[in-house]
Amino acid sequence: MLVTLDGVVRDPDAPLLHADDLAAVRGDGVFETILIRDGAPCTLELHLARLGNSAAALDLPRPDAGAWRAAIAVAADEWGGDREGIMRLVYSRGRESGGKPTAYLTIGPVAERVIAARRDGISVCTLARGYSVDVAATAPWQLLGAKTLSYATNMAALRHAHTEGADDVIFTSSEGLVLEGPRSTVLVARDRTLITPPVEHGILPGTTQQALFEIAGSHRFRCEVAALRPADLIAADGVWLLSSVTLAARVHTLDGLALPEPDIAGEVSSLVDLAVGTVGVEEDAA
Repeated sequence: MLVTLDGVVRDPDAPLLHADDLAAVRGDGVFETILIRDGAPCTLELHLARLGNSAAALDLPRPDAGAWRAAIAVAADEWGGDREGIMRLVYSRGRESGGKPTAYLTIGPVAERVIAARRDGISVCTLARGYSVDVAATAPWQLLGAKTLSYATNMAALRHAHTEGADDVIFTSSEGLVLEGPRSTVLVARDRTLITPPVEHGILPGTTQQALFEIAGSHRFRCEVAALRPADLIAADGVWLLSSVTLAARVHTLDGLALPEPDIAGEVSSLVDLAVGTVGVEEDAA
């Protein structure tokens, strides 16, 4: 289904974008992907905050959060609560010939690969991103901390992983530090300490990771942000890739090496489920 920012439900098979929309011709825009569960968007406010931050990085007009909330509510109500959905918010600079920004959202069913990744875990290969960890600070025009529509490199990395027999990717910096996945945040467990790499290394702030860290302390976990190397992943008690729709995908194989399933695997998965639901409830009540 397709909903524009004015809250109108559109025909998803009818044309929407102009041929010169900069989202299509240059990827000049930002987006968010949100899980719809039980008829409601998970961690909505975290996503809207990140949409605003990404827009600011691209010098786009500040998104109208109230209009987005209203359009999202219309779409979620139309979708219903009997099945999960994947919602994408798209916000571009608009037409090359001028005019207002383009803003719309879509909802579709969650892919079977997502269900399989949650249930069975994933195999991952490490790939060099080709950047130093200081690029985000020294070259902000690289937009490393923004969720932009320019995802061609990320998709190319995933296709390369598939040719190598892996499901997903963990990027590393030119210094050999762990960064993130093409569409996920890295999480490592050492006993009951959960660790994720610092966003200052040019990593997109993960909404699912943030939601998890908000409640983990009350469930006997410690949370840390620290630099990691691939060897730390191998030595860890568990490794996951966290994302808004897949939620927690446990890495069972890294660069061909089988990783044992940790005792806390089920606990982490359940805690992530709880986190994305709890944060949404708290925000709605606020």
